[in-house]
Amino acid sequence: MLDFAAIKQAAEGYKADMTRFLRDLVRLPGESCGEKETAARIVEEMKKVGFDEAGIDRMGNVIGYMGTGKTLIAFDGHIDTVGVGNRDNWKFDPYEGFETEREIGGRGASDQLGGPVAAVYGAKIMKDLGLLNDKYRVMVTGTVQEEDCDGLCWEYIIKEEKIKPEFVVITEPTDGNIYRGQRGRMEIRVEVKGISCHGSAPERGDNAIYKMGEILAEVKALNKKLKNDPFLGKGSLAVSQIYFSSPSRCAVADMCAISIDRRLTWGETYRSALREIAALPTVKKYKAKVSMYKYDRPSYTGVLYPIDCYFPTWVIPEDARPTRAMVKAYEGMFGRPKVDKWTFSTNGVSIMGRNKIPCIGFGPGKEVQAHAPNEKTWKADLVRCAAVYAALPSIYTGGELEKEAVKPPAKAAGAGKTAAPKSAAKKPAAKKAAKK
Repeated sequence: MLDFAAIKQAAEGYKADMTRFLRDLVRLPGESCGEKETAARIVEEMKKVGFDEAGIDRMGNVIGYMGTGKTLIAFDGHIDTVGVGNRDNWKFDPYEGFETEREIGGRGASDQLGGPVAAVYGAKIMKDLGLLNDKYRVMVTGTVQEEDCDGLCWEYIIKEEKIKPEFVVITEPTDGNIYRGQRGRMEIRVEVKGISCHGSAPERGDNAIYKMGEILAEVKALNKKLKNDPFLGKGSLAVSQIYFSSPSRCAVADMCAISIDRRLTWGETYRSALREIAALPTVKKYKAKVSMYKYDRPSYTGVLYPIDCYFPTWVIPEDARPTRAMVKAYEGMFGRPKVDKWTFSTNGVSIMGRNKIPCIGFGPGKEVQAHAPNEKTWKADLVRCAAVYAALPSIYTGGELEKEAVKPPAKAAGAGKTAAPKSAAKKPAAKKAAKK
């Protein structure tokens, strides 16, 4: 039997170290494709705390290992952050951050530099307490470009580095809960053509902006009609960008385009989402072009790994082995957890959505802090997550799960019977793009 009290005490003992480590990471601005210094600092900490291996792959992802056992269990955290936005909305320096007895502030504190911090120290606790054995090996990652293109890093790790864990813990913020799925997403472009003319006689041209105005009204109305899933919730769309071309400010626009952020619930795919837009009456009337974006920005190391901007939905069942192991690890120290799902997207879109490797989510911080000004996280979350991470592999590989009757975890409000089948971890969550 695991000594949960000793694990919890060890995690509490590392609170100051985790605080220092997280504050160091916050001070290193690391937007997507600019994570070099952050990656180097994480490798430094891994070596300091005694990782057996710690390094950086060709794309720039940090990969560290603890132990030499048979079953590979991974803890993933992305190390890039979004930018600051309007600096006037911040009450403190987003990169210097702040620290109180309970909180740590700064860009990336919740989304999601705290996750890798807790994972590094969770692995250290395993080593300190002699929990590592011949049954499992722990992998901790600090992955890049997630904010730009979630999952791209893991496509590279799985396809190019040939690394395939048994399951992956996503350490994105979970509000103190355990998350077992998320809606997918995709990025859609709609473009309509016009004919330019002098602005003094607009009737001579064909204004692409006016055409797009009609299309926008139908796109907005479509959002209310999208599919709803009892667990993951409703599919959604939002127009996020608009572009145009015109010879001058004194001319009629000859092109107008919009970007759509489409969130996909269970059963929706990139094909069905594209068809819905293409079927809108004004899209057909104006022969608008509907397409999916492709991401092709090189990493900070210069690696270019193009991929379609399609990020599949994924869910694992409540009685899946990783879910049960995470719940048991949490219960041993902190009582009954709530099992829920993310609102936003994670690297699970590649790990589980494209490659069918089960994911389970538990991480420090709150979703509402992500991308917001005055971002912060909580020291107690770092301690809680490090403790649960340390206990999880032993529970997963130790035989306790076979001995106990399956007791469903507490359900989140509104999380009724999911449309995902019990075998969701083995079946595709959605069709993957033809080109990745």
